[in-house]
Amino acid sequence: MFRTQKPWVRIYKGHASPEIEVQKGSLTDLFRAAVEEHRDKTALTFAGTPLDFARLEALSERTAASLAASGVKKGDRVALMLPNCPHYVISFFAVVRLGAIVTQVNPTYMEREVLHILDDSGAETLIVHSDGYPRIKHVAENTALKNVVVVDLAGEPEGLEDGHAGFDEFVSRDVSPAPLVEIDPAEDVAVLQYTGGTTGVSKGAMLTHRNLVANVQQALTLFISDPADFSDNQAIMGILPLFHIFGLTCVMLFGLRQGLNQVLVPRFDSVEVMDLVREHRPVMFSGVPTMYMALVASGADLEGYGFGEVRVFNSGGAALPVNLKRAFEEKVGSSVYEGYGLSEASPVTHFNPPFTGEAREGSIGVPVPGTDARIVDVETGSEEMPVGESGELVIRGPQVMKGYWNTPEESAEALRDGWLRTGDVARMDEDGYFYIVDRKKDMILASGYNVYPREIEEVLFEHEEVAEAVAIGIPDEYRGEIVKAFVVRKRDSGLTEEEVLAFCKARLAPHKTPKTVEFREDLPKSAVGKLLRRVLVEEEKAKATQKTTAGGVSDTPSPS
Repeated sequence: MFRTQKPWVRIYKGHASPEIEVQKGSLTDLFRAAVEEHRDKTALTFAGTPLDFARLEALSERTAASLAASGVKKGDRVALMLPNCPHYVISFFAVVRLGAIVTQVNPTYMEREVLHILDDSGAETLIVHSDGYPRIKHVAENTALKNVVVVDLAGEPEGLEDGHAGFDEFVSRDVSPAPLVEIDPAEDVAVLQYTGGTTGVSKGAMLTHRNLVANVQQALTLFISDPADFSDNQAIMGILPLFHIFGLTCVMLFGLRQGLNQVLVPRFDSVEVMDLVREHRPVMFSGVPTMYMALVASGADLEGYGFGEVRVFNSGGAALPVNLKRAFEEKVGSSVYEGYGLSEASPVTHFNPPFTGEAREGSIGVPVPGTDARIVDVETGSEEMPVGESGELVIRGPQVMKGYWNTPEESAEALRDGWLRTGDVARMDEDGYFYIVDRKKDMILASGYNVYPREIEEVLFEHEEVAEAVAIGIPDEYRGEIVKAFVVRKRDSGLTEEEVLAFCKARLAPHKTPKTVEFREDLPKSAVGKLLRRVLVEEEKAKATQKTTAGGVSDTPSPS
């Protein structure tokens, strides 16, 4: 099926081994090793208050003891519905210490979304922030929940239901130490990371201890040129949500493993982040494109805030538009290194290694050590595509998930002969650098041609008055689908639809050129800041349904 050539191996020469020997042990072993090495150093800084490694471990052990006393045992699912705060880190290591499974829940999720994850995972214990607690009260009786622990950053929470407890009261109970638990890193699941995957149905990617330990090693190898430059308890920004796999692995686990001081931020605010960068002078800044957009749009002197002293800027979670990359780099005087990953791969599979001295524009980089990647035909996935041609990206490596929780059919579909089908359309150049073309499921079929929204969005971002943009396909009786663009203008812009269409027409083939433009004040984004194209697609479907119903023809949208 696949050729054996790995042209990217040449990139590693003199800098890193193309393979890795995954460290033995569990996430608890990784945590304990970090505590032993960095005991008196600051592990976390939150709201101006530092927490050292030794204290973090002590709090985690107390939390593990209380969870065990409440009935949590190996294999149980414990849901964490928390923003970035010390309680998340404490709870995470308490759960995996017991051999239980951290079930990630976005704290902004509404009742229906929370109910799905709790029901699907069968979680009987939940640790939730007080802001989300009212939603939990509404759905609790419809779940298997037995223990609800509420975190209130202002003090002990009020108005709790009988049997529910505040976090401080919960961990201060007089209970026996947590029992020792034997962990099989390769088999035992540490995290259920819920994702839409390639089908759009939210399901839990089962990430083992070994998956996550391996990915931390892989990230450490390629994220930084010299680990010695990141070994003196320097600060890193913790603005990526830890309930998201990018933040979990590439900030929290990475930072702890390297003994860094993680400056935790519950919610991204460009002004607050700039002030924190000026105060803490971090060596690493990991973000998603919309965060970089906000910093550029602020108009602030980013170098004056200390961004020029950051050694490594990472971007992931979504494609980084080339013009945005250039604009940010011009403001800070440093490169932004783009990578790629997905929940099913813990998440990192590709990265632009800083030791090459270049971050190739538009590229997600090369496979991280120990990872194989191929481009295969989209229809069957059985034939490898020639260099330079587009197809589905498939991946194999120690970071690839065990499968999806309770969905053997979908697991078998996603994992074929050990290869993870990503659902992303990509290509590889002669040097082994990979480029994402688009999501397979987001492909637009216009006049019989495959059109990938990413290409259109790159053109839209080239316009100097466009702040954000998304392209989708909408039904058209003649062409099957046509392209519609959603655009957020830059401040004080008078940009018109006619100007946008003319701009695109001069740069795109007719079947790729948007036929209509809708201006908005903002675009829908996920909690991690990723632009949600699917939300706009659903909105357009709903509009089409309303129009059809109003016309008296049918109350079902046309198959086209």
